[in-house]
Amino acid sequence: SRPPQGQGLVQFVLAAHEGQRNTRLFWAACRAYENGFGDDLADALTEAAVRAGLTEREARATIASADRLTMGRGGR
Repeated sequence: SRPPQGQGLVQFVLAAHEGQRNTRLFWAACRAYENGFGDDLADALTEAAVRAGLTEREARATIASADRLTMGRGGR
């Protein structure tokens, strides 16, 4: 069950153009992890990033980086 505030983050990633996809995905994933729902949103963010043009591998790696960066902050 995706948190409602996560929908805006997913839309933000879906709207990314070439050259900003990774940056947008990283930013959105950081916000999600800081707010304690990163794990719940990871699949939806990955799907959005793939639809925007990243590979699933790139998307997962970016989300994992956001998870590491935000450890111990926000809701964790």
